[in-house]
Amino acid sequence: MDFVEEVYKTANSFPSDEKFGLCSQLRRCAVSIPSNIAEGQGRFSEADFRRFLSIAHGSLREAETQIMIACRLKYIERSQQDSLLSSASEVGRLLNGLKKSLEP
Repeated sequence: MDFVEEVYKTANSFPSDEKFGLCSQLRRCAVSIPSNIAEGQGRFSEADFRRFLSIAHGSLREAETQIMIACRLKYIERSQQDSLLSSASEVGRLLNGLKKSLEP
């Protein structure tokens, strides 16, 4: 959830013509991460939960890519990119730990 907040705050600085482009896509995939974790946890099997954690991990990688694109396009500073990618890395570690805890 902290990562989502950080993404939203950062995306506010994107150019207005990106409102429905990169800005929207980055926000959607960031929101998708905790949403898929919650949905997977609400399922009735660990296999489903693991599958939704995998989807969340994919959304995380998508967000990382879009953050790098935003930096290359000069929508964000390198320091903002580094901060977001550091947060994303922590989310990735948490996802991996949660997934490993569910392994048979």
